[in-house]
Amino acid sequence: MTSVNAEPPYPERAMVIAAHPDDIEFVVAGTVARWVKAGTQVTYVLVTRGDVGSHQPGMTREKLACIREAEQRAAARVVGVDEVVFLNYHDGEVEPTLALRRDLVREIRRFRPDVVICFDPTPLFIGDDYINHPDHRAVGLAALDAVAPAAAMPLAFAELRAEGLEPHRVKEVWVTSSAEAGAWVDITDTIELKIEALRQHASQFPDGWDPADMLRRWAAESGAKAGVPYAEDYRRMILVREEGG
Repeated sequence: MTSVNAEPPYPERAMVIAAHPDDIEFVVAGTVARWVKAGTQVTYVLVTRGDVGSHQPGMTREKLACIREAEQRAAARVVGVDEVVFLNYHDGEVEPTLALRRDLVREIRRFRPDVVICFDPTPLFIGDDYINHPDHRAVGLAALDAVAPAAAMPLAFAELRAEGLEPHRVKEVWVTSSAEAGAWVDITDTIELKIEALRQHASQFPDGWDPADMLRRWAAESGAKAGVPYAEDYRRMILVREEGG
């Protein structure tokens, strides 16, 4: 990470929470690949299986969900992630409900990450040609609400304690796709892994389009702010400071 502060230690455990298969690969897979190489245990939590995102004639929701789940698992393997959890909400129908918050708290308490990466829920318009997907906004908000304060509160979702899942306090939240980004991860050594991971989502590129140039361009724009060839940027929220930190 390049910032006014020294680069923080890599987390022992991290969780990435996203709405759909391919969201992670478009935006944060370079960071994940770097952390995994350093020994971080990373878990992906996908709220949906992407069962709507196709214009292919004759496609069904169940068939598409199976395709996209397989693609997501393949993409995770490219960057060294073995643990991929699907919550099986329907694509395009996600809302930041208490039920979703509870489901995310369950995974946070189960895997006990030091750092959670999630998407900024606040942007509605991104540039002049993209309206932010409602699932992205809903999942980003639900993830933040699950982290703070629910996952750490002993009396919140008491049924989870009955499952043996004790409260857990996440130390940091890294919010991606944020206009308030002030921290960068140097992904120069992992940009090719990020590209290869996104290529696993072949069903999203039926015309054979290759995302490599776009990903390099985005990473170079972030890298220019950080003083490195390629980077991913975040709003880094430090919720628990180490003693003396």
